[in-house]
Amino acid sequence: MAPEKLHWKELYKQVVTSGLCTGCAACVIVCPHDVLDYDASEGRYKPFHLDIDGGAADCTHTSCTMCTRACPRFQSWETEIDTHRFGAERSDDQVFGHSIEVVLARTTDTQLAEVGQDGGFVSALLTYALENDIIDAALVSGFEGDGSGWQTKPMVVRNRAEVEATAGSRYTYCANTLAYAEAIEGGAERIALVGMGCQASAPGAMQARKAGKVARRLGLTIGLLCSKTFDDAIFEELFEAKYQVKREDIVKMNIKGVFQLWLRDGSYVEVPLKECHAWTREGCKACPDFAAEHADISCGGIGTFSDWTMTIVRTEQGANLLNAMKDAGLVEIKPGDEDPAGIELLRKLAKLSRKRWPETADPGPRRIPVTSA
Repeated sequence: MAPEKLHWKELYKQVVTSGLCTGCAACVIVCPHDVLDYDASEGRYKPFHLDIDGGAADCTHTSCTMCTRACPRFQSWETEIDTHRFGAERSDDQVFGHSIEVVLARTTDTQLAEVGQDGGFVSALLTYALENDIIDAALVSGFEGDGSGWQTKPMVVRNRAEVEATAGSRYTYCANTLAYAEAIEGGAERIALVGMGCQASAPGAMQARKAGKVARRLGLTIGLLCSKTFDDAIFEELFEAKYQVKREDIVKMNIKGVFQLWLRDGSYVEVPLKECHAWTREGCKACPDFAAEHADISCGGIGTFSDWTMTIVRTEQGANLLNAMKDAGLVEIKPGDEDPAGIELLRKLAKLSRKRWPETADPGPRRIPVTSA
């Protein structure tokens, strides 16, 4: 008996409308029939099926399974990706996923350190990979217009100047994968994806399930540690309404136990995170992956040292890239154990995120005991 072909109908029911969809848009970029699109308006951040080809819940291309192959939340996604990427399912003590080592890293490039976040390591990594013929392009988030509105959009970077222009963190959601078509149109064949865990799992899902050229082209994944992102409405409904901070007056933001806002006039505002919870993006509420566990390298600004990036090296490719940067004198490295509080926070946040995964869904993401060491 031939295996069941799982296509959009199943994805729509099991993921898109069940609360599991993270809005990563992987299904949209792999669709060979161009019948899927993406809705980022009014906090939706969801794929949808075009009316020109059946209804919202079904697809006439019933022999095509590309969308379910690409989805990093469809059925036993975590086990499949772990096994493909790392050769084994994770063990109970791998609370933040498979790893080769955990280090603290920062760039030695003063310009990248200034424009980047928490030591500028991700900006330096992208710049190195682009300038040393490792990748042709990278999919990142950038800003609409001059950036003063903090409205994000998926962008392609191909050189240092474009990396610098898109550096830094923003905490509203951007489906970076949607820049894939632009990268291909520009001739890119070796593409890096920068994104939080929801997006960082997409290349692994595609590769594990053999999702064609897209799976092959997304050859490097740089993950960003992430507890949640917020709906764009937080700017007007909280920052401006309560703190009189307009979005166009913000020059930098970060999260270090509180939501930190630096303003154009040189002032600084802290917003308690508990006040931000009401604007948590819907797609984050069931996400179990704080540590971008399927990336080649996962990075985040957690821990004691604000000018260093907590860096989890997960694959041989990631290790080779980090070592090459170190040998070239482009990055400083020190053991993660030098920040035990940061490591403990990493483990704590990874375990807390695991609790979000619904008990009604595939049991894989919940199988690590929250009390494990």
